[in-house]
Amino acid sequence: MKTILLVDDEARMRDLLELYLEPKGYSCMKASGGYESIRMLKKEKIDLVLLDVMMPEMNGWEACRKIREFSDIPIIMLTARSEKEDVINGLDVGADDYITKPFDEDILAARAHALLRRQEIQNREENNEIVRGEFRLNTEAYILNYRELSLTLTLKEFLLLETLMKHPERVYTREQLLSIAWDINASTDIRTVDSHIRNLRDKLKKASIPIENHLTTVWGIGYQWKV
Repeated sequence: MKTILLVDDEARMRDLLELYLEPKGYSCMKASGGYESIRMLKKEKIDLVLLDVMMPEMNGWEACRKIREFSDIPIIMLTARSEKEDVINGLDVGADDYITKPFDEDILAARAHALLRRQEIQNREENNEIVRGEFRLNTEAYILNYRELSLTLTLKEFLLLETLMKHPERVYTREQLLSIAWDINASTDIRTVDSHIRNLRDKLKKASIPIENHLTTVWGIGYQWKV
């Protein structure tokens, strides 16, 4: 269960946010101001911060700036101020999103979910995985995982998949893939790329990994990874 820190000087707003979020499967902790939120973030396991802007002693912008000095935790700022300058200021000090009051509870929960999902993907990639949907490419072990299935790749297969999965939807020419996966000075036939892609597809299909809608051919150009 993900934990969200609710930071607002009004107890009623903290309670209301908790009422919205707990039925969505989140655990909530509460802080009445910026200083308290910083102390809690330094000692508690928290996954996301909902941070009010207009607070006494330390406003949300200053709190966000100080949090960014030691943490990259996702931060959504909540405020009744909707002027463009205020939104820009919030993003400039390190907020990931900005929601104005009054807000729709489902939109708030959806924004929180999107940020947490993005952070989870980023953490996995920093931990030697490239994640695209249900596909996870381990960049240390050269293993492609799909749900409960795993397949060990050869070096060339890995280099091809790594390149395509790192930049989904981008089309790579055969020449580009050849220079990435093979020695650029080697006199390797361009059709070698096609052979390796074909063999890789067959290998994945035999392992019951559904690749046909992801590792795709762009006729006359090359290949891409489609999301």
